[in-house]
Formats: sequence, C-alpha cells, structure tokens
Amino acid sequence: MMTSRKLAFIVQRYGLEINGGAEFHCQLIAEHMSKYYDVEVITTCAIDYMTWKNEYTPGDDVLNGVKIHRFPVDFPRNASEFNKFSINIFGKNHTVSHEIDWMKMQGPYSTQLLKYLENTKDQYDFFIFFTYLYCTTFFGLPLVKDKALLVPTAHDEPPIYLSIFNSLFNSPQAIIYNTEEERRFVNSKFKNAHILSDTVGVGIDIPKNVDAKDFKDKYKLDNFIIYVGRIDESKGCKQLFEYFLKFKGETNSDLKLVLLGKTAMKIPDSPDIIALGFVSDQDKFDAIKAASFLVMPSKYESLSMVLLEAWLCSTPVLVNGDCDVLKGQCIRSNAGLWYQNYDEFRECMKLLLKNDDLRIKMGENGKTFVEENYSWETVEKKYLNLLEKLERK
Repeated sequence: MMTSRKLAFIVQRYGLEINGGAEFHCQLIAEHMSKYYDVEVITTCAIDYMTWKNEYTPGDDVLNGVKIHRFPVDFPRNASEFNKFSINIFGKNHTVSHEIDWMKMQGPYSTQLLKYLENTKDQYDFFIFFTYLYCTTFFGLPLVKDKALLVPTAHDEPPIYLSIFNSLFNSPQAIIYNTEEERRFVNSKFKNAHILSDTVGVGIDIPKNVDAKDFKDKYKLDNFIIYVGRIDESKGCKQLFEYFLKFKGETNSDLKLVLLGKTAMKIPDSPDIIALGFVSDQDKFDAIKAASFLVMPSKYESLSMVLLEAWLCSTPVLVNGDCDVLKGQCIRSNAGLWYQNYDEFRECMKLLLKNDDLRIKMGENGKTFVEENYSWETVEKKYLNLLEKLERK
C-alpha cells in the first residue's frame, strides 16, 4: 500500500444508506483504491438527493476502512422553485449568471466543503470528482484542477447543454469514462479529446452462492421479470408500467413484474406489479438470478451497474434502445435486447419469454463479458495506470 500517496474522492453524498448510482460507484472505487493509496472521501451531510437535507453528522467518519469528511449543505433544495427555474433555463434565453444560479439551486452547495478543498489542496496528490452534475464537482473541481480527475457519468440530457459546463469538461487533468458511448458523446460535445482519459467503468461483486430457488420459495414468486433501481419517472418506470400492463392485457400470461428499490413515484395498483422495496444483497442477487430477465427502461445512463450484476448472475436483459449506452452494452456483450416503442417491447418480451435456449445463451454471454471487462483487477489496473501517468507529467 502506497500510504505516502494521498487520494481524495469528492462526491455529493456517501454512505451505507446510498446504495446506487454514481455515489455507490464512487464508494466501490474508493474502497478498492485504498489498497494502493491513502484514500479519503470529501462529501456532504445529505442523504436525500431531492432535498439535500443535512442528515449525517458533520465531521469525520469511517466506512469500510475509508475515512470520510462530511460537511453541511448551506441550504436545502426547494423542489417547486427549482423545477420552475429549470423550465426557464432549458426553455428560454438566459445568461451565464442564470445558469450558475440554477447550479446552486440544483445543489448540494456547501461553503465549508469548498473551503476545505481550497485549504487542503496541497495535502492530497489527486482529487477524483464523481459526476459532473452537482455543486460538489462544478464549484469544487476548479479549485484543485491541477490535481483533478473527473468521472463525469455524463449522458445526453438537458443540463449538459448549459454553457457553464464547457470549461468544466476542459479543466481536469484526466477523465475516466464509463463507456465508449459516453466518451464519444463528451468528446464531441466539449472538444476535449486531448485530455488524458480511459474508459474504465466499475468492478462488480456478487455473493458466492446465488440461489434462484431461495428467492422463489421465500417470496412465493415463480414466473417474473425484474427491475432493480430507483422507481422513478426519470428512470423510465412510468412507461415501463404502461407497457407491461398493456402486454399483460394482450397475452393473458401469469407473468409478474418485480420491483426492487426506493419508490419515488406512484406504482399502479395491480396484482401483477410487486414492489418489494429494499432487500438484502443476497435476496437481490437471488431475485435477479430467478427472473426470466431484467428490464432497464431508463433513457439516461452512463453505465448501468445493474446490467453488469444481472449478467454475472447469467440473466439476460431488455433495455430502452433510446439509451445509446444501454444499447451499446447489449451489442458488445450479445446478452440483451432493446426496444424503442411498445411494438418492439412486446416482440422482445415474447421472444425472451418463449425461448429458454436464447435466454440461457445470452446469460452465458453476459457473464463472460463482465468477467473479461469488469473484473476488479482490470478496473484497479486502469486507475493505477492513469494516476501513474499523471505522476510522471
């Protein structure tokens, strides 16, 4: 362990209660890089990304051997005001000053966190910022840009077209992309292909003994497909529910849709849609293994970790083809299908549900793909190589 080298990870929220998205990605990378560097995390006291309410105690903490510095958020997000302001920002002419105001309202804005970065920049060798979209990165990265790496988790969405991000994406010393689709999009949008970069992603761990029967017996479920993640309109869940219920109405099958994750929208009152909320990791992976396939309806992803988890369980996937990243993952792995409208959704559902051999082969392809491209050995090596190149600059 190179304890003389100090690495800081900066992310908007961090903790056991936050078990998905860029934040969990950051946690996994931080914990694995702590084998090689003295790693610390710099974050806020927030848990809920909708409100940024201070819930963790300010100060230092330790999680899985990694030291955490938590700083209070200056003010919570006012959702209604923010949404109104966003409509104006994305729909009308506005100034750079308005965009900066939007970013502060987006949050989480922490004066103390930013002061800490400024005051301690000489104490760390590198600062790795996760996700471009929040104040911790937007206001924090420029303070330490000579030592900064960015993991943008970027995709084609309205905020990325704000002019304030042009300088941000040209400021870090290196950029770590999740997929080639993300890299191509960012390079095209920001003309920053000259910046040192690599396409890395994240390693995936699953329990040693994943057992489909255990889940089926425990929850009295048999014939089902599964969605894992935040149950939210922004994740495509509203359309998924509409498509699934329409499919059920047309086919008279006994198929269920099982949902695992936090609910952020109204779920249709149907006996065929079963929301189990949060379950243990063991139950989650048992459920993925037991499902006929996993469905991912989101249009906006820079890397879907749950696709990689499904493939490690030898479970094929069905994804929203309007998301280039998800479609690209399916094409490279040969382990999933994609749809762009209801008719395509229906035909993919029928094909996957009727053809056991196809599902098994796609599941095998997915498992091989993840083992070859997303082992922790591969991911760690890529991070180390990039950091070593920066050290030699």
